[in-house]
Amino acid sequence: MKTTIVAALAASLAFAGAAQAAPLLFDQNVTPDVIFGSGNANGGFTVDRSNGVEIGLRAKVRFNASNLPENTFNSNGAGTYSFDTGAPSPGFGFAPNNPQAAKWNFEWSINSGFDGSGRALDDLDYLFAIDGDPGAGTRVDVLFDPINSFTVADHAIGNNTTGNGGGSKATDEASYSALIESNNVAQNSVNFLFLVGLLPQLSSFDPNERGLYTITLSAFAKGTSTLLASSTINVQVGAVPLPATLPLLLGALGAVAFIRRKRA
Repeated sequence: MKTTIVAALAASLAFAGAAQAAPLLFDQNVTPDVIFGSGNANGGFTVDRSNGVEIGLRAKVRFNASNLPENTFNSNGAGTYSFDTGAPSPGFGFAPNNPQAAKWNFEWSINSGFDGSGRALDDLDYLFAIDGDPGAGTRVDVLFDPINSFTVADHAIGNNTTGNGGGSKATDEASYSALIESNNVAQNSVNFLFLVGLLPQLSSFDPNERGLYTITLSAFAKGTSTLLASSTINVQVGAVPLPATLPLLLGALGAVAFIRRKRA
């Protein structure tokens, strides 16, 4: 059933032009704070706050990469985050020189009721759209709901009063269901290597190859294609030509119909 919902959302987005999110806000804090892991600073997020929903995305240097501090976002102030090519160095937290381990993580935040509406996380549907194509061109390779699926759910969960690093994590599917039924904030920090075992589409993906990667996260009214909020970021790896501003994939294509990756 969940797979059917994701497929239906993806199929309908190309025709969802009537459901538009607000203009994105850049280098923002998310509500209430960064709740995954103590020491992770707020800020640097590309955010949409629409219809009582807040969606935030950012990318950052993963710890021990290039001897840069952990909270290094390399934001250009318009939704693009820039990082070096090459696999992570030893001591990176997983097998060094793994070609599918990126020096950068992308981080996301969902607040289904940032305005105090009381709407819980599981009251909405969500869609992550990620470019997993190592070649040039436009292609959507990865589509999944990060909330309504326990298979990818090691998220930090909380509410509008949760403090920095104070999110709760589930130990099993039942406890996870209870958390998303009673809370409105979910966040996580994701390296592409973490997704490879869950998403076969990424089996040949090299996130350290020079290019421009686009990641979109959207929230929808439950069981419908009505878009409530959507955020999009670009991740620039190595030196590639960039447009003056982030190409927001909204308008007639319906917010997240296509994911673009440009390779020099």
